[in-house]
Amino acid sequence: MWIAEQWKDYEVIDCSAGEKLERWGEYVLVRPDPQVIWDTPRENTLWEKANAYYHRSKSGGGSWEFKNLPKQWQIGYKGLRFNLKPFAFKHTGLFPEQAVNWDWFGGKIREAGRAVKVLNLFAYTGGATIAAAQAGAMVTHVDASKGMVTWARENAVSSGLEDAPIRWLVDDCVKFVQREIRRGNRYDAVIMDPPSYGRGPKGETWKLEENIFEFIKLCSELLCDNPLFFLVNSYTTGLSPSVLTYMISETVGKKYKGETMSQEIGLPVTDTGLILPCGASGRWCEI
Repeated sequence: MWIAEQWKDYEVIDCSAGEKLERWGEYVLVRPDPQVIWDTPRENTLWEKANAYYHRSKSGGGSWEFKNLPKQWQIGYKGLRFNLKPFAFKHTGLFPEQAVNWDWFGGKIREAGRAVKVLNLFAYTGGATIAAAQAGAMVTHVDASKGMVTWARENAVSSGLEDAPIRWLVDDCVKFVQREIRRGNRYDAVIMDPPSYGRGPKGETWKLEENIFEFIKLCSELLCDNPLFFLVNSYTTGLSPSVLTYMISETVGKKYKGETMSQEIGLPVTDTGLILPCGASGRWCEI
């Protein structure tokens, strides 16, 4: 498992009975987590003192209960700053486990010894975008949500990267990739974090199980002659590390000499010493 264990401003304190107790800077949250299927004693008193609690509804979705939490606050990671706020379906605007991937590709970019163009698809609030920019890459950030792109730009400003070479685009990712191929544009690296289900800005439908393999294949056409890396993240249960390895190997791996590897990604749990699984990532890189 690849573990995001270098956080200082974030930690999973404990987890039990479908929920996790987290510290985000100076604030403590309780949020549901489908991976936490064990029920162990909740001995940490912070369970009862959380600043906010997301209650899942039996009919689907849920709602926040706020006790003492600002509308927005920040946490940092190795010089990056992220603006957080609680919003729909338990999210805060950041997936801390992705830091293990930021460290990995940040090292690849810094060691490349050349200019690096990165394409970040389904780019959300820009964690990977600003990590790549901080490492020195030129980044194209694409997401179908105008609100998420605005949030990502705010994170870039907070991280001192307002003048970094980042292209911010509100667009349907599939259609954007198709246009880039026709234009003859090429990238040294591709990052994608596709949702299980989603809609584009004009109502385009995305279903992961139906679309992901062909999309990875399509994106492989955007890579330059000597690409640096290719990264696919997944939070969909059916997309195991072995499935990610196979899809990347059959597309990127057949075109370029390199190494394909996939693993679960996770976060350490302070009180128990366990590692909480948080999805999976598939990586290809030059060797």
